[in-house]
Amino acid sequence: MIQDKDRKREVIVKRVANELKDGNLVNLGIGLPTQVVNYIPEGVDVLLHSENGFVGLGPTPKPGEEDKDIVNAGSQPASHVTGAAYFDSAMSFAIIRGGHLDVTVLGALQVDQKGNLANWMIPGKMVPGMGGAMDLVVGAKRVIVAMEHTAKGEAKILKQCNLPLTAAGEVDMIVTDMGVIQVTPEGLVLTEIAPETTVEEVISMTEAELIISKDLKVMDV
Repeated sequence: MIQDKDRKREVIVKRVANELKDGNLVNLGIGLPTQVVNYIPEGVDVLLHSENGFVGLGPTPKPGEEDKDIVNAGSQPASHVTGAAYFDSAMSFAIIRGGHLDVTVLGALQVDQKGNLANWMIPGKMVPGMGGAMDLVVGAKRVIVAMEHTAKGEAKILKQCNLPLTAAGEVDMIVTDMGVIQVTPEGLVLTEIAPETTVEEVISMTEAELIISKDLKVMDV
């Protein structure tokens, strides 16, 4: 399995970026998913939506080129592309709740084999609530979870989430540093494994039952 933390994160966001299609309207959640913007393949034209109020999110600006008035949903420096539009939260959530998003990409604390998602309640810490994630996973046509496969050695892909849910049965795909998993009515299907990773390692780090695809391949990252 991949050991370097930066390489793990790069594998995840590169693979998610490869999943985006020309013409998609995509929301990138806070944290790791915001980095997907930097890896969208050349020639693929997607419009990125930021929950804090604009469409047309661009790549992370270089040091010294930041504009304090342009930040992503995680309050990190961002840029915009030509034709970007800014608006208030009411409009932002009208886009989300109106079913206009093709894809939303977000992180998770836990995902289970029924496509349930838990990504807001951190045991022992004060948190403000589930926020816009609840709307994003229900409003988008497709939900991709981008996360590291484990947390401190503990599995994050479970038979059943034991943290409070953000949404039930809404996850379509899970992309981790160990592989790509599709959520299907039959269960979780491992369709790709990361470079330097074996099927046995993925199974050992996953509590949920995995169906191994007959067409299993190595992630193109």
